[in-house]
Amino acid sequence: MVGEWAGRGWEQLTSEVRFTSGWFEVRRDEARRPDGSVGPYDHVRAPSAVTVLALADDSQVAVTRQWIYTHGEPQWRLPAGRIDDRDSCPEEAARRELAEETGVVARKWSTLGAINCADSLTNHRDHAFLATGLTFGEHSLEPGESDLELHWFPVDELFGMTLDGQLPHAGSTFAVLSAKARGLL
Repeated sequence: MVGEWAGRGWEQLTSEVRFTSGWFEVRRDEARRPDGSVGPYDHVRAPSAVTVLALADDSQVAVTRQWIYTHGEPQWRLPAGRIDDRDSCPEEAARRELAEETGVVARKWSTLGAINCADSLTNHRDHAFLATGLTFGEHSLEPGESDLELHWFPVDELFGMTLDGQLPHAGSTFAVLSAKARGLL
């Protein structure tokens, strides 16, 4: 990885893992900046994630509400989760997360794009999908999701919540706005 930014004005001189867990790692790099100065660059490397906009035939969208520990409050968000090592691609992770959190299986999947989350802090990237042709079943929540509630909102209400800042999760906001801009909602 050393030198991967060469030719773009940045050069990574060294990279040291300062902390690692099953969720992320914290690194301190020594980097040469475009102006020639050298200094530390601390950042977090984390696996990518997925967010699913699950749209039912009656124009209702699956929305979860759950306590978000890092923000210290409950939040509305679309079904979402990280891409695990067992997932062969982002869409496979999206299918798994949607089924786990909602019990919903979708017949049709469309890619809405991806968004970088907190660029200066982390490499974390969220891949967004539109899921339609829904079949409803039982969810299979993980231990940390026992407080997750599933709600269904009309498309227009969800769009309003997004514009009002009531859907602060970056992947969720991106998915709603991307689908709306493409005429899919």
